Amino acid sequence: MAATDAPATTRRPTLEDLNLSTGKRARLYDMLYHHGVGNGTLLCLPIDHGLEHGPRDFLVNPAAADPAFQFELAIQGGYNAIACQIGFAERYFPRFAGRVPLILKINGKTNIPSDADAHSPVTASVEDAVRLGAHAIGYTMYVGSPQQSRHFEDFRRVRQDAERYGIPIVMWAYPRGSAVEEKGGRDCLYAVDYAARVAMELGADVVKLNVPEKSDKDADMPAKYRELEWDYAEGAARVTRSAQNTLVLFSGGSKVSDEDLLEKGRLVMEGGATGLIFGRNMWQRPMDEALAVTRKVKAMFEDYGV
Repeated sequence: MAATDAPATTRRPTLEDLNLSTGKRARLYDMLYHHGVGNGTLLCLPIDHGLEHGPRDFLVNPAAADPAFQFELAIQGGYNAIACQIGFAERYFPRFAGRVPLILKINGKTNIPSDADAHSPVTASVEDAVRLGAHAIGYTMYVGSPQQSRHFEDFRRVRQDAERYGIPIVMWAYPRGSAVEEKGGRDCLYAVDYAARVAMELGADVVKLNVPEKSDKDADMPAKYRELEWDYAEGAARVTRSAQNTLVLFSGGSKVSDEDLLEKGRLVMEGGATGLIFGRNMWQRPMDEALAVTRKVKAMFEDYGV
């Protein structure tokens, strides 16, 4: 197959493809089919931004700084899950437990230090997730960082615990570090494609990725990637194929218009994604607007069930 060629469609993996333990299968099945649209797609609400970005993200919509706003949006909007850090979950999830599945982030960092040497230390445990009634854990892996070997070792222990407790792993697979910047940057096709494959090979059940973006730095990518012809849709489909039988969630990034959000969501779903994980694009809007765009996304998901 020529470098510019690619399969026309990307098959969306199902639970049957994942070879899961009973505990993992039960938790993922509940998220996929008893919440959200209920057809095997995923719409998740991440709220780890206070740690990762600082309070600045809440300046657009100050009401969203209140964790109750986030949980009400997740519950009223019928999301498949909400993702947050341990302190957030300890203090606020008990009021909402059973009404929306929890993905407990078990590592994280601030964005104050440079990402040139990025590392996301473990802040909670798989046992914490089970104790809190979480459906899954979230783990950030900085692919390509000089600290990558520490991440791999941390993740080995996390993966073993997750297998023992029967809880799925959602990996935030993010290219980071000086070497990544020298090879096209964190959002180039090469870097995101590599991150997708790393997530699968290390044992993630679900991977959260950014959609690759074209930039002037594409000339720095390895030669085979420079030869590829691709657009937004093909970039998303290509990294989804690299994840193989790992379920793929694409993030929304910074807030965009409803029209752009829905169009981009449709393109990644057509490329084989299992769903979307939208934070700022949802909770940076007033509640009524956030619920309205949530309904539009879920209506679009009705065409992509498995």
